[in-house]
Amino acid sequence: YRDGVLVAGDRRATAGNMVMYDRTDKVLEIDRHSVMAIAGVPATAYEMARILEHSFKYYRRTQLQELSFEGKLRAVSKLLKDNVAAALSGTGAVVPIFAGYDVEQGTAKIYFYDILGAEFEGVEYAVSGSGSPTIRGILHYLNTWGEQSLSTMPEELAVMHALRLLTSAAEFDSATGGVNREAGLYPVVKFITADGVRTMPDPQLRSLFEAKVARAT
Repeated sequence: YRDGVLVAGDRRATAGNMVMYDRTDKVLEIDRHSVMAIAGVPATAYEMARILEHSFKYYRRTQLQELSFEGKLRAVSKLLKDNVAAALSGTGAVVPIFAGYDVEQGTAKIYFYDILGAEFEGVEYAVSGSGSPTIRGILHYLNTWGEQSLSTMPEELAVMHALRLLTSAAEFDSATGGVNREAGLYPVVKFITADGVRTMPDPQLRSLFEAKVARAT
């Protein structure tokens, strides 16, 4: 969006056709300027996130400086490559999105990966997970023919679209949780700017959802 990168994820974890948990955090803060959004096997994804968090922290404390953004991308890729056997066996596939603020270049960036560790830059957006085909099509439409391109949207408008996108994906994909108003469950929404990572609290999400999303459904 206009000030950096917005990363949003639903909160549903499934096993086959069963809903296992509806309060999962799929957007994990790795350090002050980067997050990893997960899709795939949660146990493997959380372990990768913990390794990345400790690796970045160790580098910062021993070298007295932040690991470069390129170094962070390589670290994610290496973990995925080390996990290839589990991914190909079907027991540990993870398809993450890594987003962060490149302090050296002064810009926010988004990268997505395949299960083998190949990385690809999402210039305007990136999607992952079972509900991603629906979201990807809508994002392309918004960015190409919408009144504003994604990179020029103000924060509130970007969040509104994120809520609408996840609600749309949940309509067609049972593994996407969307919004559960009765239980007070809303997606995890984080922003990454030059100031660092910030999370939008549920009361703000609820207010925006009621005003801009629920009314239209």
